[in-house]
Amino acid sequence: QVQLVESGGGLVQPGGSLTLSCTASGITFRIYTMGWYRQAPGKERELVASILRGGSTTYADHVKGRFTISRDNAKNMAYLQMNSLKPEDTAVYYCNAPQYVNNYWGQGTQVTVSS
Repeated sequence: QVQLVESGGGLVQPGGSLTLSCTASGITFRIYTMGWYRQAPGKERELVASILRGGSTTYADHVKGRFTISRDNAKNMAYLQMNSLKPEDTAVYYCNAPQYVNNYWGQGTQVTVSS
C-alpha cells in the first residue's frame, strides 16, 4: 500500500532555508502528480506546491518565488526547497498525490520559523 515519509523539517530563523524530502513507496511514483501541503495550528491543510509527472510546477501565491518543488522519479522522491522562510510558514508539511488525499496522509515533518 501507499507509504509517504516526509523528512527534513526543523527550527529555522526567519530568512533561513530548509529542504524537505518525501520518500514514496507502494505506488508507481513516476505517473503521479505530487504535492506538498501544510497545516498550521488551527488552520485547514493547504496545498503549497505541486509537480506534474512531466515536471511542470505550480505554487500557491504566498510561497511563489520562495519555494521550489522538484522530483526524482528514479528514486521515488519529491523535494521542497524553502528559502526566505517567514514565521507564517510554520506548519506541519506533508507530501501526497491528489489521488490519495482522501485516504492517506503520512506523519508529516514539522517546520518552525522563529527567532
